[in-house]
Amino acid sequence: MNSMANQDNGSAVVSRCHVSTAVAVNHRLHHLEGSNFTTMPSLFFCILLLGLRVTESQASALAPPQEVRLDADKETQTLSVTWEDGHASTFDVEILLTELMEMVLNETVGVTEDQSTGKHQWNWTSPVPLECTSLSVKVRSRDGQDVSEWSSQQILPGLDLPDNTDSQMYPEGKTVPVGSNMTFCCIVEEGQQFGSLWYKDTLVKENMLSRRTYATTMTNQGPSNPSGTNVVCSNEKKMIIAGAVVFVGYPPLPSDLVCETHDLISVDCQWSKGRNTYLFGMTRQTYYTLNGRNCPKARNSNMRCGLEHWDGNWTLVARNLLGEFRLTDAAELGHRVRPVAPVNLTTPEVYSWNASVGWLWKDKGFERLSLICQVQRTSHLNSSTQTYTGYGLNTVVLKDLQPDEKYSVKVRCGSQKNFWKWGEWSLPLSFQTKMDRPVAPDIWLWMDSDNLGRVLWKPLTKSESHGQISGYEVILWSPEENSQQTLTLPQSVYSLPINVTDRGSKVTVTVTARNPAGVSLPANVVIPRYLPDAEDTTISKVAFNGSGFPLSWVAHANASCVYVVDWYNTSCTQDCNVEWTRVAADNTNTMVQSGNFFAGVRYTFSLYACSSESTVLLERWHGYMQELVPSRTVPRLSPNQEGSDVQLTWDQIPLEHQRGFILGYTVYLTNASHLALLANITDPQLTNHTVRNLVLGSYKFTVKAYTAAGEDGGATVSISLSYWLIMEILVALGTMTCLLIVITIACYRKRKWVKMAFYPEIPEPKLPGDWGITQGTLDVKPSPHSMVHIVEDSVWDSSKEALVTVPEEDEEGTGDEAADTDEPASLRYYNQVVEEGSSSQRRPHASDSSASSTGSMDSGHTDVTYTGIQTSACSLAPMAHFQPQPDASQCVGGGGYRPQMQSASCPEEPHTGPEEHLQAPVGSFGGYQPQCSWKKDSPEADGDGLDQTCLGSPTSVTSSQFLLPYDTSEEGEEHPSSASTWFHNLLTGKP
Repeated sequence: MNSMANQDNGSAVVSRCHVSTAVAVNHRLHHLEGSNFTTMPSLFFCILLLGLRVTESQASALAPPQEVRLDADKETQTLSVTWEDGHASTFDVEILLTELMEMVLNETVGVTEDQSTGKHQWNWTSPVPLECTSLSVKVRSRDGQDVSEWSSQQILPGLDLPDNTDSQMYPEGKTVPVGSNMTFCCIVEEGQQFGSLWYKDTLVKENMLSRRTYATTMTNQGPSNPSGTNVVCSNEKKMIIAGAVVFVGYPPLPSDLVCETHDLISVDCQWSKGRNTYLFGMTRQTYYTLNGRNCPKARNSNMRCGLEHWDGNWTLVARNLLGEFRLTDAAELGHRVRPVAPVNLTTPEVYSWNASVGWLWKDKGFERLSLICQVQRTSHLNSSTQTYTGYGLNTVVLKDLQPDEKYSVKVRCGSQKNFWKWGEWSLPLSFQTKMDRPVAPDIWLWMDSDNLGRVLWKPLTKSESHGQISGYEVILWSPEENSQQTLTLPQSVYSLPINVTDRGSKVTVTVTARNPAGVSLPANVVIPRYLPDAEDTTISKVAFNGSGFPLSWVAHANASCVYVVDWYNTSCTQDCNVEWTRVAADNTNTMVQSGNFFAGVRYTFSLYACSSESTVLLERWHGYMQELVPSRTVPRLSPNQEGSDVQLTWDQIPLEHQRGFILGYTVYLTNASHLALLANITDPQLTNHTVRNLVLGSYKFTVKAYTAAGEDGGATVSISLSYWLIMEILVALGTMTCLLIVITIACYRKRKWVKMAFYPEIPEPKLPGDWGITQGTLDVKPSPHSMVHIVEDSVWDSSKEALVTVPEEDEEGTGDEAADTDEPASLRYYNQVVEEGSSSQRRPHASDSSASSTGSMDSGHTDVTYTGIQTSACSLAPMAHFQPQPDASQCVGGGGYRPQMQSASCPEEPHTGPEEHLQAPVGSFGGYQPQCSWKKDSPEADGDGLDQTCLGSPTSVTSSQFLLPYDTSEEGEEHPSSASTWFHNLLTGKP
């Protein structure tokens, strides 16, 4: 082996010497003028080796191979070398890159002689496309350690020769399996410089094969995309000068071949495509054959192929450029029956609750086959499938349908014996059932308040109405009163207002629904005579668990029918949206679910036990679907200073703004942007808090209500603690006092104008004759007195006389009371009358009369009579505009002393006695009655018409002088008109 290696090395050296000699000669010929003699020793060395080699070959007995020929299959990159040599069976083959003379292959191979041709043939698959560069091939015979001389060198020319000047890329359009290795080469255009190689979008490393050829090798390639994988080459300017496409994929691998019949004659085979080959296009796609017959329709996902007759055995072959795969199947005809879809579906009979469906078969063979069929019906409510069997089945009856409902049905069948698969669905058939009378409405009694309520019923759904609802009929029937009232309501009304206070007896409400097919069964609810008070019902909290509100309770004996749970928005007061559900009497829990629950809204749930008589409220719950923070702050937050303490008060947040259960309040002291917690009030009913022992200064407090979700935004109030509050009150009082003083001074200075505006001058009375009053001391001597009954009652009693004269002898018979005092009896009686009149509600002039009478009796006792003094016409005129004319009955006064107080507004009537006098309030003229004229009482007065022109005045029994009133009050005595007198004196300037 060593000698063989030495021989091989010698051969290699000799070969290189041949090449070196040729290169040196050419170089010498072209560059002789500028060369040196540095290559001469190596040249002599090669010549010496050649001489030695010639000597060895002469000593060898093996002849070199003759007639060496090269044949290339560039599609498969296979090089075929043939030669003639009838003695050896082992040969050395050497392949080099012609231009660079780099070794590509040096291998000893065993090749037998072809007896028919007498030649040896050896094939080699090149890793590099044969188009990339020229290859040099030599062969020699070997027999153990003996070798022959090398055959003449044969060159396989590449496409990088100077004659081919264009840029090229190899291999082009090749299909290889996934995971294979592949070498690509780029031949650069003559005169350009190589730049880089790119595989897909990846820059790859290249190797130089010749002056113009550069190659790269890709290992373990992955599947390519439908358009293949691009490999491009660029020049030094990064411009793409050449490119190639390679398709990397898999050979076909189908599975699950199944053959069946649809018409009891032909066969239809189906299979699964298997893995994706990643090979596309007419030349690279997969082709299928079934029992040797092409399947042109087997494409993509439609992996099926048919034959006209049942064979019983089938073979499927799948083939593409990378390989092929085979599948087989076998079966009997009766075991692979899959019927075709029925045709011509009809509905011979359609009713409210059922309908019949029929169909036909294309192939008559199914009319003699035992079948099993499925009928699928679909409505807006649901979809269901029913199964039917029969010999040659072609008609079925659909039951449990809904009235006035649209249905769509379709049918598929299979073989009942040796069932294989369901056949194809038929085309759908649509029909509509007939209408029927509605179901009874779900009715409930809801009370808006203690007396007002509504009878509610739920709108009937599509499955309950059985047709278009035309209206509702409500009957109110009282069995105790044997009365009935019938109301007809439109289909859009679902409630009836009621008033419990108007019902004197128990009333039964019956509601029925009507559609074109008829009237529903009645639904009843009883309105009791008296409703129980719901204030004593326990109220609990319930939490939402994600799907609803779970409620549970203890069984109640009155629930002979069902339990009813209703719920509504707690903050609603009128026309609330009420929902309810019914729970079986043997159940004590339920889950309340609704699509109308919203976050931050409190709902009230009420549990009722229903019986044949009435309903009983058992329990109530409050709950939130989700608690939120309050939507508004506490209202009416106000501070109140109490010394060094401040009491904060506020109102509760309205229910609709709470949005959760109020758990309490937090009180903060606000300092700039910082909140210092002062108190956490955990009692939600407590709406005040006192902050104690504060020093003087300004404070800002914030109160926040909080729920399980957190606190609200907070209400803020400010207060300043100082003694300036008292000073402000004193300043305000001083300001008001000064203002009153200024107003008083102004009124005093402008008193004339004020007097003219508010208190005009009243002219003094003008009397004919000498009526002047002597301004001297009036000397009144006592005179014998007589008893006088003076009646001062302000309420007139027609049974009493105005004045009654009592004889003097009767005075002594007054009893012991007269002896107990020195006061005259007449004056004592008068004072008693005055006191009684003062205790009663007297008119203002009664006090004036008493004062006048008392004043007249200070000097002695006098018998007094009242003489009617007629008012003249001149005194009536100026008084007509002060007061409207009253009734004559209102003008009749009592029998007391009424000097000059008769009203000018009363109509005159004939007087029958001294007790019938006209009466007018003193306040009308301030206690003064103007007089036109005065006449002496004389018999001629009747004839002179004094009854129309004279005023009246009381006269003494012993004197005919008129008694005129004047101010006799002394200083220090009370006067009923003291305020007006003071104001009058102020305006007139009198002291």
